[in-house]
Amino acid sequence: MGIIIWIIFGGLVGWVASLVMGTDPEQGIVLNIVVGIIGAILGGFVMTFFGENGVTGFNLYSFIVALLGAIVLITVVKALRHIT
Repeated sequence: MGIIIWIIFGGLVGWVASLVMGTDPEQGIVLNIVVGIIGAILGGFVMTFFGENGVTGFNLYSFIVALLGAIVLITVVKALRHIT
């Protein structure tokens, strides 16, 4: 995918993940994009580890994989912030 598609895809995924996790008021558009892109990478890595495809493009399967990765990322960050 091109960089523009990654930004749009990351923004959508990060926004939905922040809505699901209740962190939308804390995150702006830039943080949503970052969370979405890192979530896509994390979700793709986990799915590849289990023998499935990672993020394959701008489609529903990739959106779900990236969303799960972004939710895991937000959960870990929230847990680490709670500890300190």
